[in-house]
Amino acid sequence: MQLDTLKRAKDFSSIGYKVFHSEEIYDRERSHIFSGNLWNYVCLDVELAEPGSFITTYIGDIPVLVNRTMDGQLKAFENRCQHRGTKLRREARGKETTHTCVYHQWCYNLDGGLVGIPFARGKDGKGGLPPEFDRSSIKLREMKLATIHGVVFGSFGDDPPKLEDYLGPRVVELIGNLFYKPVKVLGYQRQRILGNWKLYNENVRDTNHGGLLHMFHATFGLARLSQEGGARLDGATRGHNTSYTTYGTDNESQRKDGYSQTKKVMQETFKLADPSILHFERELPGEESLVILSTFPNGVFQQISNSLCTRQIRPRGVDEMELYWTYYGFVDDTPEMAEHRRNQANLVGPGGLVSMEDGEAVQLVHEETKASPEAASRIIIGGLGEIKDSESLVTEMPLRGFWATYFKAMDL
Repeated sequence: MQLDTLKRAKDFSSIGYKVFHSEEIYDRERSHIFSGNLWNYVCLDVELAEPGSFITTYIGDIPVLVNRTMDGQLKAFENRCQHRGTKLRREARGKETTHTCVYHQWCYNLDGGLVGIPFARGKDGKGGLPPEFDRSSIKLREMKLATIHGVVFGSFGDDPPKLEDYLGPRVVELIGNLFYKPVKVLGYQRQRILGNWKLYNENVRDTNHGGLLHMFHATFGLARLSQEGGARLDGATRGHNTSYTTYGTDNESQRKDGYSQTKKVMQETFKLADPSILHFERELPGEESLVILSTFPNGVFQQISNSLCTRQIRPRGVDEMELYWTYYGFVDDTPEMAEHRRNQANLVGPGGLVSMEDGEAVQLVHEETKASPEAASRIIIGGLGEIKDSESLVTEMPLRGFWATYFKAMDL
């Protein structure tokens, strides 16, 4: 594929809409990104606390099975039987000592090796497997795993870099802050979005939209463009980023100066009958009250006040994606804090007071750009040229860092 057909600017300040709608590009993403030498967010270590425990997930649209072996190791495989390609495990999670395919009952151990086949010798000497069949040579396709601060990343690539080098020092430090003591999972949500997965990657890196699209954010002060905040970029091509802001750091003059140009974004006359959902109890290292850490290509780690969760981006073809949310707290949370986290979980997710608009925005962009693949976006807020950190939320620099990383990974 020629670069000029994608209409991208050299500094990634413009990207042709074709990149969201081409089946050829999507096929290339499978091989270069989701099966390439990159690290994808997989799960939390605590989700597989006991030997035999397993979860199923996706890397790109590749089904993945992760389990803890009886000697305590984490292992991950493509969730596909080596016989005829059936999905091996269909449950979201569970605990077993083997994995057996529902179709023909081929059975695998927790190390991915084939250990059992019904009627392998046929019946009465007739049928069955050929004499040269070597059961020991049949193994599930294994994924490399690496864990940092209890967060598990995986790669199907032959030679991925060291995880710490891939993420960069800032991301490593921030993951350590978000998981600075033992955690427990509080629950899960899934969200189906009718849009390309890269549009959601743009969305979570777009610090400029948070105080404009989300009326709840702006009206009740969780995130306003008038507050102190910005974006920090990391990684070799600056594809990982952190957007951050601090509650209560703007004043009336600053709000009016910026929001006077908007319509119905901030409604200061609106009040909450129960404002407890807005409560922020400082608990993590750092001063920020809102942090969104995005790791290329599929991970998002969130602190919105005291709501903590991870998000995994799962493509479902060119026109659809799934967002998988894992909410967590700390083992030593008081009952009051645990309840507060569950209450604040209503801020995000498919029906969240804040994030429900994100899925709609992604779908709107996807639908309207499909008819004009030769047109291109303008990613210009925050300036052109060098891709760098921003000390303002009014920036699109992280989007350009994403695209610089994307095109390098795609070898385009």
